Amino acid sequence: MKKLLATLLLGVGLAFGGLTAVAQTTTEAPAAVAAPADAAPAADAAAPAAAETPAVEAPAAAVAAEEEAKPTVDKGDVAWMMLSTLLVVMMAVPGLALFYGGLVRSKNMLSVLMQVMVVFSLITVLWAVYGYSLAFGGEGLIIGNLDKVFLMGITMDSLADTFTEGVKIPEFIFIAFQATFAGITCALIVGSFAERMKFSAVLLFSAIWFTFSYLPIAHMVWGAGGYLLDKGALDFAGGTVVHINAAMAGLVGAYMLGKRIGYGKESMAPHSLTLTMVGASLLWVGWFGFNAGSNLESNGGATLAFINTLVATAAAVLAWSVGEALGKGKASMLGAASGAVAGLVAITPACGSVGPMGAIIIGLISGFLCLWGVSGLKKMLGADDSLDVFGVHGVGGIVGAILVGVFAAPSLGGTGAEDFSIGSQVLIQAEGVVITMVWSAVVAFVAYKIVDMMIGLRVSEEAEREGLDITSHGETAYNR
Repeated sequence: MKKLLATLLLGVGLAFGGLTAVAQTTTEAPAAVAAPADAAPAADAAAPAAAETPAVEAPAAAVAAEEEAKPTVDKGDVAWMMLSTLLVVMMAVPGLALFYGGLVRSKNMLSVLMQVMVVFSLITVLWAVYGYSLAFGGEGLIIGNLDKVFLMGITMDSLADTFTEGVKIPEFIFIAFQATFAGITCALIVGSFAERMKFSAVLLFSAIWFTFSYLPIAHMVWGAGGYLLDKGALDFAGGTVVHINAAMAGLVGAYMLGKRIGYGKESMAPHSLTLTMVGASLLWVGWFGFNAGSNLESNGGATLAFINTLVATAAAVLAWSVGEALGKGKASMLGAASGAVAGLVAITPACGSVGPMGAIIIGLISGFLCLWGVSGLKKMLGADDSLDVFGVHGVGGIVGAILVGVFAAPSLGGTGAEDFSIGSQVLIQAEGVVITMVWSAVVAFVAYKIVDMMIGLRVSEEAEREGLDITSHGETAYNR
């Protein structure tokens, strides 16, 4: 009887093992075909575990799906964005301040340093209060909303999107990074009316223009639902938002304030090209944060913007120097520094969309055209744009904004899609340039008028002759 029972149990076991082997062969046919014949016992031994797999894997799959859905925040990206933000702060203070300061007469040195530093600080605060919300809140066509006014609802755990799906960065660092862009844009305008505008008027104008020009343009180009963003306009780091925008406001200001006393009759040569060179160098270094930081991630895209910022700027320095040598017989230090800024401006909208060879061509073209902008074009316009804001930032910004529509083509080494159309993209880019120029000019005109009616724009003739350092701030840059 025991032998019979043992035989029956053995038979049932063999039958169950056989059925399991057949089932496994049916569901995993490729693996079964590939397995050698002597592996059959091992497969039989694994059958019970295989039968239990669905019960074990179901929770694991759910956990994996949940982990995949959770946003990724990379410490390297966070560190890169913090560094980039610091680099842009360095661009403004001290970079832009020293670049501008060296270009004015010594009696106005401190006034320019003060205007750049305080305007940057003012806009940084306004950005946190309501600027960020209007620029990046909501999905309006022209402007955002006030959902994040005073940075309401934003905590250390709040995240901002990057260009990679599922990859995020802390929203606080995105806010800080964009604040530096707004601050330096308004500070750029200072160069157009340097040496003759009231300090209080500079601050009031900056606040009005920031609110009604910078914020709408920033939202249209970079904000969700923005008109130019939805049209497909390319502006990686601010050709329209920063440079053309500021240049138009500066040009309007140069007209409305009038020419400096003695302009065209007295010498108004830069008092320290050494400081201008130092400022230009700081701008070049800081601009890597400006451009490569706009990638929002520390990856290949950032390296493309990085190398383009390097080679385009170098090409523009060479182009400007060659142009001066051909036209005047000598290449100047001021020209080389101005060429560097011209190249930096021109590559800004294109740095993440073109290849290095395209960047070099953009740099060369901008060097030659911006040289014409501060000489031939400036005479044609007839405005006393003190530090050539429009000639460099306006012309350079337009060159870069248009040419990105050409060199973003994949056939020319750019990052555009396979169906990229140069003609169509150039038209979109031109539309963005025209909208920015008209919008900024109109807002600037109204803002200057309001300021003039409220507190007046220009210092007195006596104060201008004595210098704004003493008359506006009660101190001098140099004690003799």
